[in-house]
Amino acid sequence: MAEPDELIAFAGEVIGDQPDAWDRAGTIPDKVVRTLAARGVLCAQVPTRYGGVGLNSADNGELTAFVGSRCSSLRSLMTSQGMAAWTIQRLGDRPQRSAHLSRLAGGELAAVAFSEPGAGSDLSAMTTRIEPDGDAVVVTGEKVWITAACYADLLVVFGRYGDGAAAVVVPTSAPGVTVERVPEPLGCRAAGHAFVHLDGVRVPAADVLGGVGQSTALLVTTALAYGRISVAWGCVGILRACLTEVSGHARRREQFGKPLAEHQLVARHVAQLLAAEQIATRMCAHASHCWDSRSPEMVSATVLAKYVSSRHAAAGAATAVQVLASAGARDSHPVARAYRDAKLMEIIEGSNEICELILAEHALGTYA
Repeated sequence: MAEPDELIAFAGEVIGDQPDAWDRAGTIPDKVVRTLAARGVLCAQVPTRYGGVGLNSADNGELTAFVGSRCSSLRSLMTSQGMAAWTIQRLGDRPQRSAHLSRLAGGELAAVAFSEPGAGSDLSAMTTRIEPDGDAVVVTGEKVWITAACYADLLVVFGRYGDGAAAVVVPTSAPGVTVERVPEPLGCRAAGHAFVHLDGVRVPAADVLGGVGQSTALLVTTALAYGRISVAWGCVGILRACLTEVSGHARRREQFGKPLAEHQLVARHVAQLLAAEQIATRMCAHASHCWDSRSPEMVSATVLAKYVSSRHAAAGAATAVQVLASAGARDSHPVARAYRDAKLMEIIEGSNEICELILAEHALGTYA
Protein backbone atom coordinates (compact mmCIF):
# COMPACT_ATOMS: atom_id res chain seq x y z
CA MET A 1 0.00 0.00 0.00
CA ALA A 2 1.34 3.43 -0.95
CA GLU A 3 2.01 5.88 1.86
CA PRO A 4 -0.03 9.12 1.78
CA ASP A 5 3.14 11.25 1.76
CA GLU A 6 4.40 9.34 -1.29
CA LEU A 7 1.17 10.02 -3.17
CA ILE A 8 1.25 13.69 -2.19
CA ALA A 9 4.84 14.01 -3.41
CA PHE A 10 4.01 12.19 -6.64
CA ALA A 11 0.97 14.39 -7.26
CA GLY A 12 3.04 17.51 -6.58
CA GLU A 13 5.63 16.47 -9.16
CA VAL A 14 3.01 15.74 -11.80
CA ILE A 15 1.05 18.95 -11.14
CA GLY A 16 4.07 21.26 -11.00
CA ASP A 17 3.31 24.84 -12.00
CA GLN A 18 0.69 23.92 -14.62
CA PRO A 19 -2.70 24.67 -12.95
CA ASP A 20 -2.91 28.21 -14.31
CA ALA A 21 -2.33 26.96 -17.85
CA TRP A 22 -4.95 24.25 -17.34
CA ASP A 23 -7.43 26.81 -16.07
CA ARG A 24 -6.83 29.06 -19.07
CA ALA A 25 -7.11 26.18 -21.54
CA GLY A 26 -10.14 24.73 -19.80
CA THR A 27 -8.65 21.26 -19.83
CA ILE A 28 -6.00 19.11 -18.16
CA PRO A 29 -3.79 17.12 -20.55
CA ASP A 30 -4.88 13.51 -20.90
CA LYS A 31 -1.39 12.27 -20.04
CA VAL A 32 -1.49 14.06 -16.68
CA VAL A 33 -4.91 12.70 -15.75
CA ARG A 34 -4.08 9.16 -16.87
CA THR A 35 -0.75 9.19 -15.02
CA LEU A 36 -2.42 10.18 -11.75
CA ALA A 37 -5.29 7.74 -12.29
CA ALA A 38 -2.93 4.83 -12.98
CA ARG A 39 -1.08 5.54 -9.71
CA GLY A 40 -4.39 5.44 -7.84
CA VAL A 41 -4.31 9.11 -6.82
CA LEU A 42 -7.78 9.85 -8.20
CA CYS A 43 -9.56 7.14 -6.17
CA ALA A 44 -7.12 6.35 -3.41
CA GLN A 45 -9.67 4.69 -1.12
CA VAL A 46 -10.19 1.74 -3.46
CA PRO A 47 -9.10 -1.37 -1.50
CA THR A 48 -5.84 -3.07 -2.43
CA ARG A 49 -7.67 -6.28 -3.36
CA TYR A 50 -9.02 -4.42 -6.39
CA GLY A 51 -5.66 -2.90 -7.27
CA GLY A 52 -6.19 0.35 -5.35
CA VAL A 53 -3.91 1.95 -2.78
CA GLY A 54 -6.36 1.45 0.09
CA LEU A 55 -6.10 4.77 1.94
CA ASN A 56 -8.50 5.48 4.77
CA SER A 57 -10.69 8.58 4.64
CA ALA A 58 -8.38 10.68 6.82
CA ASP A 59 -5.29 10.04 4.70
CA ASN A 60 -7.22 10.41 1.45
CA GLY A 61 -8.59 13.68 2.83
CA GLU A 62 -5.12 15.13 3.26
CA LEU A 63 -4.23 14.00 -0.26
CA THR A 64 -7.42 15.65 -1.54
CA ALA A 65 -6.64 18.86 0.36
CA PHE A 66 -3.16 18.97 -1.15
CA VAL A 67 -4.45 18.58 -4.68
CA GLY A 68 -7.21 21.09 -3.91
CA SER A 69 -4.61 23.60 -2.77
CA ARG A 70 -2.94 23.36 -6.17
CA CYS A 71 -5.82 22.87 -8.58
CA SER A 72 -9.53 22.62 -7.79
CA SER A 73 -10.25 21.32 -11.29
CA LEU A 74 -8.00 18.33 -10.72
CA ARG A 75 -9.46 17.86 -7.25
CA SER A 76 -12.89 17.78 -8.92
CA LEU A 77 -11.72 14.83 -11.00
CA MET A 78 -10.63 13.13 -7.77
CA THR A 79 -14.08 13.71 -6.31
CA SER A 80 -15.83 12.26 -9.38
CA GLN A 81 -13.53 9.27 -9.71
CA GLY A 82 -13.72 8.53 -5.99
CA MET A 83 -17.49 8.96 -5.93
CA ALA A 84 -17.90 6.54 -8.84
CA ALA A 85 -15.61 4.02 -7.16
CA TRP A 86 -17.39 4.36 -3.82
CA THR A 87 -20.81 3.92 -5.45
CA ILE A 88 -19.65 0.75 -7.20
CA GLN A 89 -18.04 -0.51 -4.00
CA ARG A 90 -21.19 0.08 -1.93
CA LEU A 91 -23.91 -0.83 -4.41
CA GLY A 92 -22.23 -3.35 -6.70
CA ASP A 93 -22.15 -7.10 -6.21
CA ARG A 94 -18.87 -9.00 -6.07
CA PRO A 95 -18.44 -9.47 -9.86
CA GLN A 96 -19.29 -5.79 -10.46
CA ARG A 97 -16.80 -4.62 -7.85
CA SER A 98 -14.10 -6.86 -9.25
CA ALA A 99 -14.74 -5.78 -12.84
CA HIS A 100 -15.14 -2.04 -12.43
CA LEU A 101 -13.00 -1.07 -9.43
CA SER A 102 -9.92 -2.64 -10.94
CA ARG A 103 -10.49 -0.58 -14.09
CA LEU A 104 -10.73 2.67 -12.13
CA ALA A 105 -7.73 1.83 -9.95
CA GLY A 106 -5.79 0.95 -13.09
CA GLY A 107 -6.22 4.26 -14.86
CA GLU A 108 -9.63 4.40 -16.51
CA LEU A 109 -11.71 7.46 -15.69
CA ALA A 110 -15.27 7.79 -14.43
CA ALA A 111 -17.95 10.37 -13.70
CA VAL A 112 -21.24 10.20 -11.83
CA ALA A 113 -24.37 11.43 -13.62
CA PHE A 114 -27.04 12.77 -11.26
CA SER A 115 -28.32 16.21 -12.24
CA GLU A 116 -30.84 16.85 -14.98
CA PRO A 117 -32.45 19.97 -16.47
CA GLY A 118 -35.37 19.57 -14.05
CA ALA A 119 -33.62 17.71 -11.25
CA GLY A 120 -30.83 19.47 -9.42
CA SER A 121 -31.34 19.68 -5.68
CA ASP A 122 -34.50 17.56 -6.05
CA LEU A 123 -33.03 14.37 -7.51
CA SER A 124 -36.30 12.55 -6.91
CA ALA A 125 -37.48 14.44 -10.00
CA MET A 126 -35.06 12.59 -12.31
CA THR A 127 -36.68 11.52 -15.57
CA THR A 128 -33.83 9.47 -17.04
CA ARG A 129 -35.15 5.95 -17.66
CA ILE A 130 -33.31 2.65 -17.24
CA GLU A 131 -35.55 0.06 -18.88
CA PRO A 132 -35.04 -3.71 -19.16
CA ASP A 133 -34.78 -5.24 -22.61
CA GLY A 134 -33.88 -8.93 -22.49
CA ASP A 135 -30.35 -9.32 -21.15
CA ALA A 136 -29.74 -5.58 -21.53
CA VAL A 137 -31.11 -2.29 -20.27
CA VAL A 138 -31.85 0.79 -22.34
CA VAL A 139 -30.87 4.17 -20.87
CA THR A 140 -32.58 7.35 -22.10
CA GLY A 141 -32.32 10.84 -20.65
CA GLU A 142 -30.44 14.11 -20.29
CA LYS A 143 -27.84 14.90 -17.62
CA VAL A 144 -26.40 18.36 -16.98
CA TRP A 145 -23.24 19.76 -15.38
CA ILE A 146 -21.65 16.33 -14.98
CA THR A 147 -18.17 16.90 -13.55
CA ALA A 148 -15.35 15.02 -15.30
CA ALA A 149 -17.64 13.70 -18.05
CA CYS A 150 -15.33 15.14 -20.72
CA TYR A 151 -12.56 12.85 -19.47
CA ALA A 152 -14.61 9.79 -18.53
CA ASP A 153 -14.42 6.31 -19.97
CA LEU A 154 -17.34 5.27 -17.77
CA LEU A 155 -20.43 6.99 -16.41
CA VAL A 156 -22.34 5.85 -13.33
CA VAL A 157 -25.81 6.96 -14.42
CA PHE A 158 -28.70 7.31 -11.97
CA GLY A 159 -32.25 7.05 -13.24
CA ARG A 160 -35.77 5.70 -12.82
CA TYR A 161 -36.27 1.94 -13.01
CA GLY A 162 -39.87 0.79 -12.76
CA ASP A 163 -41.33 2.22 -9.56
CA GLY A 164 -37.90 2.77 -8.03
CA ALA A 165 -34.44 3.82 -9.12
CA ALA A 166 -31.19 2.28 -10.21
CA ALA A 167 -27.59 3.12 -11.07
CA VAL A 168 -25.93 1.65 -14.12
CA VAL A 169 -22.38 1.76 -15.49
CA VAL A 170 -22.38 3.16 -19.03
CA PRO A 171 -19.28 3.40 -21.27
CA THR A 172 -19.01 6.84 -22.87
CA SER A 173 -18.07 5.02 -26.09
CA ALA A 174 -21.47 3.29 -26.24
CA PRO A 175 -23.70 4.23 -29.20
CA GLY A 176 -26.19 6.89 -28.15
CA VAL A 177 -23.92 8.63 -25.62
CA THR A 178 -23.07 12.26 -26.43
CA VAL A 179 -20.89 14.38 -24.16
CA GLU A 180 -21.05 18.14 -24.71
CA ARG A 181 -18.67 20.39 -22.79
CA VAL A 182 -20.16 23.19 -20.68
CA PRO A 183 -18.75 26.38 -22.21
CA GLU A 184 -16.83 28.80 -19.96
CA PRO A 185 -17.89 27.70 -16.46
CA LEU A 186 -17.37 30.21 -13.66
CA GLY A 187 -14.96 28.01 -11.72
CA CYS A 188 -13.11 24.69 -11.92
CA ARG A 189 -12.78 25.48 -15.60
CA ALA A 190 -10.70 22.41 -16.40
CA ALA A 191 -12.91 19.93 -14.51
CA GLY A 192 -14.61 18.67 -17.66
CA HIS A 193 -18.17 19.73 -16.79
CA ALA A 194 -20.52 18.49 -19.50
CA PHE A 195 -24.05 17.91 -20.66
CA VAL A 196 -24.59 14.21 -21.30
CA HIS A 197 -27.23 13.00 -23.75
CA LEU A 198 -28.33 9.36 -23.46
CA ASP A 199 -30.34 8.35 -26.51
CA GLY A 200 -31.51 4.76 -26.18
CA VAL A 201 -28.13 3.52 -24.90
CA ARG A 202 -27.99 -0.28 -24.58
CA VAL A 203 -25.73 -1.81 -21.93
CA PRO A 204 -25.69 -5.26 -20.31
CA ALA A 205 -28.20 -5.73 -17.51
CA ALA A 206 -25.27 -7.08 -15.49
CA ASP A 207 -23.97 -3.49 -15.26
CA VAL A 208 -26.97 -2.30 -13.22
CA LEU A 209 -25.45 -1.92 -9.76
CA GLY A 210 -26.84 -4.02 -6.93
CA GLY A 211 -30.16 -4.85 -8.51
CA VAL A 212 -33.04 -2.60 -9.49
CA GLY A 213 -35.99 -0.68 -8.13
CA GLN A 214 -34.14 0.71 -5.12
CA SER A 215 -34.92 3.86 -3.17
CA THR A 216 -33.72 7.05 -4.89
CA ALA A 217 -32.78 8.52 -1.51
CA LEU A 218 -30.64 5.50 -0.63
CA LEU A 219 -28.82 5.49 -3.96
CA VAL A 220 -28.18 9.21 -3.96
CA THR A 221 -27.11 9.41 -0.31
CA THR A 222 -24.60 6.61 -0.83
CA ALA A 223 -22.83 8.44 -3.65
CA LEU A 224 -23.18 11.96 -2.25
CA ALA A 225 -21.63 11.03 1.09
CA TYR A 226 -18.29 10.48 -0.64
CA GLY A 227 -18.71 13.54 -2.85
CA ARG A 228 -19.45 15.80 0.09
CA ILE A 229 -16.45 14.80 2.17
CA SER A 230 -14.20 15.04 -0.87
CA VAL A 231 -15.44 18.56 -1.66
CA ALA A 232 -15.01 19.51 2.01
CA TRP A 233 -11.36 18.42 2.05
CA GLY A 234 -10.88 20.23 -1.27
CA CYS A 235 -12.13 23.40 0.42
CA VAL A 236 -9.49 22.92 3.12
CA GLY A 237 -6.99 22.97 0.28
CA ILE A 238 -8.44 26.20 -1.10
CA LEU A 239 -8.12 27.82 2.32
CA ARG A 240 -4.53 26.63 2.72
CA ALA A 241 -3.61 28.04 -0.68
CA CYS A 242 -5.22 31.38 0.19
CA LEU A 243 -3.51 31.48 3.58
CA THR A 244 -0.13 30.88 1.95
CA GLU A 245 -0.64 33.59 -0.65
CA VAL A 246 -2.00 36.14 1.85
CA SER A 247 0.71 35.54 4.44
CA GLY A 248 3.50 35.89 1.91
CA HIS A 249 2.01 39.01 0.35
CA ALA A 250 1.32 40.65 3.72
CA ARG A 251 4.97 40.22 4.70
CA ARG A 252 6.42 41.45 1.40
CA ARG A 253 4.11 44.30 0.44
CA GLU A 254 4.76 47.64 2.14
CA GLN A 255 2.30 50.52 2.49
CA PHE A 256 2.69 53.67 4.60
CA GLY A 257 6.24 52.68 5.45
CA LYS A 258 5.63 49.19 6.86
CA PRO A 259 4.56 45.72 5.72
CA LEU A 260 0.86 45.08 5.30
CA ALA A 261 1.09 42.47 8.04
CA GLU A 262 1.78 45.22 10.56
CA HIS A 263 -1.46 47.00 9.72
CA GLN A 264 -4.02 45.72 12.19
CA LEU A 265 -6.95 45.43 9.79
CA VAL A 266 -4.83 43.31 7.45
CA ALA A 267 -3.60 41.23 10.37
CA ARG A 268 -7.24 40.60 11.23
CA HIS A 269 -7.80 39.15 7.75
CA VAL A 270 -4.83 36.84 8.20
CA ALA A 271 -6.16 35.69 11.56
CA GLN A 272 -9.62 35.07 10.11
CA LEU A 273 -8.13 32.98 7.29
CA LEU A 274 -6.14 30.90 9.76
CA ALA A 275 -9.24 30.35 11.88
CA ALA A 276 -11.25 29.34 8.80
CA GLU A 277 -8.60 26.83 7.72
CA GLN A 278 -8.38 25.33 11.19
CA ILE A 279 -12.17 25.07 11.57
CA ALA A 280 -12.56 23.44 8.16
CA THR A 281 -9.70 21.03 8.81
CA ARG A 282 -11.17 19.90 12.10
CA MET A 283 -14.65 19.48 10.66
CA CYS A 284 -13.20 17.32 7.88
CA ALA A 285 -11.04 15.33 10.29
CA HIS A 286 -14.15 14.58 12.37
CA ALA A 287 -16.10 13.51 9.30
CA SER A 288 -13.24 11.25 8.18
CA HIS A 289 -13.03 9.76 11.67
CA CYS A 290 -16.75 8.99 11.49
CA TRP A 291 -16.23 7.48 8.04
CA ASP A 292 -13.29 5.31 9.08
CA SER A 293 -14.96 4.16 12.29
CA ARG A 294 -18.27 3.52 10.49
CA SER A 295 -20.02 5.77 12.94
CA PRO A 296 -23.79 6.23 12.60
CA GLU A 297 -23.02 9.97 12.54
CA MET A 298 -21.18 9.62 9.22
CA VAL A 299 -23.89 11.08 6.98
CA SER A 300 -24.57 14.13 9.17
CA ALA A 301 -20.82 14.63 9.72
CA THR A 302 -20.09 14.67 5.99
CA VAL A 303 -22.92 17.13 5.33
CA LEU A 304 -21.68 19.38 8.13
CA ALA A 305 -18.08 19.23 6.90
CA LYS A 306 -19.13 20.13 3.37
CA TYR A 307 -21.37 22.96 4.57
CA VAL A 308 -18.85 24.53 6.94
CA SER A 309 -15.81 24.08 4.69
CA SER A 310 -17.47 25.45 1.56
CA ARG A 311 -18.78 28.53 3.38
CA HIS A 312 -15.35 29.24 4.85
CA ALA A 313 -13.64 28.62 1.52
CA ALA A 314 -15.88 31.08 -0.31
CA ALA A 315 -15.48 33.73 2.38
CA GLY A 316 -11.75 33.03 2.76
CA ALA A 317 -11.08 33.33 -0.95
CA ALA A 318 -12.90 36.68 -1.00
CA THR A 319 -10.75 37.82 1.93
CA ALA A 320 -7.62 36.73 0.08
CA VAL A 321 -8.55 38.81 -2.96
CA GLN A 322 -9.26 41.75 -0.67
CA VAL A 323 -5.82 41.58 0.93
CA LEU A 324 -3.93 41.11 -2.32
CA ALA A 325 -6.07 43.80 -4.01
CA SER A 326 -4.93 44.44 -7.59
CA ALA A 327 -2.22 41.77 -7.30
CA GLY A 328 -4.89 39.15 -6.73
CA ALA A 329 -7.40 40.55 -9.18
CA ARG A 330 -5.69 38.99 -12.21
CA ASP A 331 -7.52 35.95 -13.52
CA SER A 332 -4.32 33.91 -13.51
CA HIS A 333 -3.50 34.50 -9.84
CA PRO A 334 -4.09 31.57 -7.43
CA VAL A 335 -6.45 33.60 -5.23
CA ALA A 336 -8.46 34.71 -8.26
CA ARG A 337 -8.87 31.05 -9.22
CA ALA A 338 -9.74 30.21 -5.62
CA TYR A 339 -12.38 32.96 -5.59
CA ARG A 340 -14.10 31.49 -8.67
CA ASP A 341 -13.65 27.87 -7.70
CA ALA A 342 -14.79 28.26 -4.08
CA LYS A 343 -18.16 29.67 -5.09
CA LEU A 344 -19.01 26.47 -6.92
CA MET A 345 -18.24 24.51 -3.77
CA GLU A 346 -21.27 26.11 -2.13
CA ILE A 347 -23.44 24.65 -4.89
CA ILE A 348 -22.17 21.20 -5.86
CA GLU A 349 -22.93 17.89 -4.10
CA GLY A 350 -25.94 19.51 -2.43
CA SER A 351 -26.22 23.28 -2.24
CA ASN A 352 -25.62 24.94 1.11
CA GLU A 353 -29.36 25.50 1.42
CA ILE A 354 -29.98 21.76 1.02
CA CYS A 355 -27.24 21.08 3.57
CA GLU A 356 -28.98 23.44 6.01
CA LEU A 357 -32.25 21.55 5.62
CA ILE A 358 -30.52 18.21 6.24
CA LEU A 359 -28.68 19.59 9.27
CA ALA A 360 -31.84 21.15 10.69
CA GLU A 361 -33.69 17.84 10.35
CA HIS A 362 -30.78 16.10 12.08
CA ALA A 363 -30.77 18.63 14.91
CA LEU A 364 -34.52 18.39 15.43
CA GLY A 365 -34.34 14.62 15.52
CA THR A 366 -31.42 14.62 17.92
CA TYR A 367 -32.01 17.49 20.31
CA ALA A 368 -35.75 18.17 20.29
